[in-house]
Order: sequence, then C-alpha cells, then structure tokens
Amino acid sequence: MSAIPQNPLPPLKDWIHQISFLTSAARAADLPSLGAGEVAIAGRSNAGKSSALNLICNRRRLAFSSKTPGRTQLINLFTLQHQDTEIGRLVDLPGYGYAAVDRTTKARWQRELANFLESRISLVGLIVVMDIRHPFGPLDLQLLQWFDRRQQPIHVLLTKADKLTRNEQARALAAAKRSIAEHANSWGERTSVSLFSATTRIGRDEVLEKIAQWWQVPASQETMEKPKKKPGEGIAGRERLN
Repeated sequence: MSAIPQNPLPPLKDWIHQISFLTSAARAADLPSLGAGEVAIAGRSNAGKSSALNLICNRRRLAFSSKTPGRTQLINLFTLQHQDTEIGRLVDLPGYGYAAVDRTTKARWQRELANFLESRISLVGLIVVMDIRHPFGPLDLQLLQWFDRRQQPIHVLLTKADKLTRNEQARALAAAKRSIAEHANSWGERTSVSLFSATTRIGRDEVLEKIAQWWQVPASQETMEKPKKKPGEGIAGRERLN
C-alpha cells in the first residue's frame, strides 16, 4: 500500500493527469518490483479500454487507442507520484478476445493475464471495461473468475454508453446489475458497475471514486470535506451494486 505524504493530497480528479508511464513488459514475471497499490484495467480488445484510460487520467494519448483491436500486446504500468512518494499505479492489460490474433499468441496472452491477476501481490482492485451493448461475454466471465480468487473489489465500466438512448442506458445498467447479482456467491459480491463514455465523458467521476477508495486518497473536494468514519465503518459491506 502506498505511503501518503505528510502534506494533504489534492483531490485525485484534479491531478491524476500527472500520472506518467513507468514501464512495459510482455510477461508478468518481467514487471518491476512491487510498489504502491496497483489498479488493473482489462477488457476485450474492442471495448474501448484505451479511450477509457485516457479519459480517466484526463490525458489524450496516455494509452494508444487504435482502429485495429488487439494493438496493445504488452502490460503497461503507469505511476502517480506526489512529493516523491508513489501514490498508486494503473496497469493497462492487453486486450483479450481479438479473433484475428493467431491461437498461439492468444493462448500466451491468456496465460499471462491469468498469471498477473492471480499472483500480482500489489493489486488492490480491477476495472473491467465492457461494451454496454455486449457485456458479460464468456471471456469477461472467465476473467472475473480468475480474479475472484483474490477476494478483492471489481468495478465494471459499461463503455460506449453514448451509443444508446438514456432509456436504453438505464435498461442496460439494470441488466448488468442483475448479471452481477447472479454471481453474488463469488465475484459479484465485490463488484460494482457504472455507465461510461469516453466521447461524452459520462462516468469519469464514478470510476475515479473507486480508484481513490482503493488507493485510500480523496477523490474530490466533496470527499475531502466528508467527516472521517468511525472504526469499523469501512467500504466493505457498504457498497455492492452501486
């Protein structure tokens, strides 16, 4: 877990754009030593993961998006530091499920993804990016099962929400919550979900709130002004299908 500097941190939404590239690796074993809490971002190759990461960090080209799904083949680490102290890391994982990738490459990506999610000690949470029109596919569910062994929080981003009307968004969100509830005995118990659009900037505050919780830093001015919780009033048990 990250060590918090003595001076108060500004709200995360106001300075997460200062995040910087740390390193890339083709294998989990080649990643640098463990540091501050890591939040992994995963999703199918055509779900808009790179665009989501760019909006979350308020950077235009932090992660390279491409019209060719499957372009990102490496595990990319980004670090956020304040006063020479590492606050947290974001981990951009290779997209999965791209049909045009050969079977050998696809199998290797799958092994590395599973290995990272199951064994990376410094992981504190997982963001799963899903196209709102095609959520909870077989590969998404497999990913969630891998991560379930860690007993750690998950947040699902229903991306490309701008492709639907508001009524359709509401129905898709309700359906996603039902899907999560159906897995309440496993990963669903620790999973939340929200709408997201990199085009219209829907949902940035919600996901930043999650990341801030996992890094144990203030997300916004409002959270900084909230009274501190009494002992035992943690996040666990308070929030499920938000």
